[in-house]
Amino acid sequence: MEESFVFQWSVIRSLLSILQWWAFNVTVIIVNKWIFQKLDFKFPLSVSCVHFICSSIGAYVVIKLLKLKPLITVDPEDRWRRIFPMSFVFCINIVLGNVSLRYIPVSFMQTIKSFTPATTVVLQWLVWRKYFDWRIWASLIPIVGGILLTSVTELSFNMFGFCAALFGCLATSTKTILAESLLHGYKFDSINTVYYMAPFATMILALPAMLLEGNGILEWLNTHPYPWSALIIIFSSGVLAFCLNFSIFYVIHSTTAVTFNVAGNLKVAVAVLVSWLIFRNPISYLNSVGCTVTLVGCTFYGYVRHKLSQQPQVPGTPRTPRTPRTPRSKMELLPLVNDKLEDKV
Repeated sequence: MEESFVFQWSVIRSLLSILQWWAFNVTVIIVNKWIFQKLDFKFPLSVSCVHFICSSIGAYVVIKLLKLKPLITVDPEDRWRRIFPMSFVFCINIVLGNVSLRYIPVSFMQTIKSFTPATTVVLQWLVWRKYFDWRIWASLIPIVGGILLTSVTELSFNMFGFCAALFGCLATSTKTILAESLLHGYKFDSINTVYYMAPFATMILALPAMLLEGNGILEWLNTHPYPWSALIIIFSSGVLAFCLNFSIFYVIHSTTAVTFNVAGNLKVAVAVLVSWLIFRNPISYLNSVGCTVTLVGCTFYGYVRHKLSQQPQVPGTPRTPRTPRTPRSKMELLPLVNDKLEDKV
């Protein structure tokens, strides 16, 4: 009886963790799109900077004041030698995600972000010459095919937004690959990752945001009919972005790798549906087919990674490297917002 109760509670806890992750994730995506489209606040660098500031404060409160998570101590030298380069790529990843959201619909942006497994595998193969089983390469075919079909049939296609989302995938892959080499020895969870990286990212982004968008923000403040209400929404998106990070930590520790992968892809489908209900961006039949093929491909990719990770290592065979699709340790470099591990809004 007691074992049955423990099992039921475990299932309920996993379900609740996934639902609250979905809720924060979809809310952050929709709020950010609302900021760019409805509030006419077309300043992605500043929105990203607000997210970094709120996340820095939130991580400090959780670790230092509330002590909900123990602080992972990092040598001062390693902060600059290891964490700063990661923060720079982290910053680029977040900014590109917000830039793409400004120019393309949520559905298209989320589908392109699903291309991250392919860019990760290709980068590791090209740059690090890492071996991958043929089944990994085969699992990428529906992802690539779905992305191509979605891009060709996208009714609201914008080349600048498309390129920003695509380079965002490359930045996410680079961040993940660098994590393996730069952060070995540090078992970072999502909150400690934000604690160390968000202040660096704020420092990197603050000056470019002021120089490139400062005058535009001042003009927006003077012309917007309700600037203070709009600013509350903008800063709320930063708070929600940090809450999303916190929610990811519980999802990782409450679910298995396969469940996490499937939930991540279903979350993209939920985000696409909710964004369409709110913004009513036109979606063609072939476009929806391409999006579905991509998500099915991502799920299949995660399943293949999981099955290969369960196989015993044969002596003399190259080990297939881990990818962010199947997290199996606490060393996760999680973005400030969206989606599966690579998502950022």
